[in-house]
Amino acid sequence: MGLVEFSCFDFFKQDDVKKDIRDILTPLVSIIYNELYAYIWSICFFHLFLFILVLANLIMLLRIYSYVQKNT
Repeated sequence: MGLVEFSCFDFFKQDDVKKDIRDILTPLVSIIYNELYAYIWSICFFHLFLFILVLANLIMLLRIYSYVQKNT
């Protein structure tokens, strides 16, 4: 590593620089989160719906399997 990499690492290790970067990025992250909020919830509900659907299919398959086992 050269001198430039070390000076960049030293620059970003300073507490005031970390605080300034955090202060700059906090509103940006908040804006992105607010824009994606509805999509995140819709994805969560979709996964919950899929889980219930797979569970219902498993229960129906087990009932059919037990019905076939009783009648043979």
